[in-house]
Amino acid sequence: MKASVLDLRYRMRAVLDALERRESVTLLHRGKVKGTILPAGRPTAKRMEDHPFFGINRDAEEPVPERMARMRKARYRDL
Repeated sequence: MKASVLDLRYRMRAVLDALERRESVTLLHRGKVKGTILPAGRPTAKRMEDHPFFGINRDAEEPVPERMARMRKARYRDL
């Protein structure tokens, strides 16, 4: 369901009914998406630790500042 700020004010019952049906409600302000209201108990976004790339360099022996400097070196070489 899509709902504007005015819908939240004047048609809150319809918004609550949509949430009761386990639908997410997209909040619009002047026609642009500002956020999403999710029904309670619905799984939220994945935890960062569950992402496959989390901790990919945990065994790297090179210190982080040196690694970042080495990675950025190629970017600034062309200037």
